[in-house]
Amino acid sequence: MSDLLDVGRIARAHGLKGDVIVALWSTVPERLSPGSVFSTDQGSVTVLSSQPQGTGYLVRLEGINSRTAAEGLRGLVLRAEPLTIEGALWAHEMIGARLIDQTGQDHGEITAMENNPASDLLVLESGALVPLRFVVDVVAGVRVLVDVPEGLFD
Repeated sequence: MSDLLDVGRIARAHGLKGDVIVALWSTVPERLSPGSVFSTDQGSVTVLSSQPQGTGYLVRLEGINSRTAAEGLRGLVLRAEPLTIEGALWAHEMIGARLIDQTGQDHGEITAMENNPASDLLVLESGALVPLRFVVDVVAGVRVLVDVPEGLFD
């Protein structure tokens, strides 16, 4: 199960017929398309339908037909295979990799990614922040090459 990504969580039951509200952590709403299958700590679940609802999604899952059944899923993390989208940068491929600048200098391990309106930021183990827009190449889990302006690490 280590190859799977946490992509969302069942926040709560909704209504009486077994619908749930899902907090989707993925930036790809198609993750909740009908037929999507998620791995959970309680086994697999399959999406029958979904639609945006407030800050989450109203989802109907196969075999969940009552509020009681839906309440039993509260807090359940939904896991799925990583997606492959040409040209997309994925946090799970960069976190844990080494950040190397255009001169070949290793600036340490990338430990996290922070959302930022101007450009998401790579967080290094040293606490340094590097805007995502400087990334020029990624070798998943190994290295992230960046072309940064002079003085960024001073």
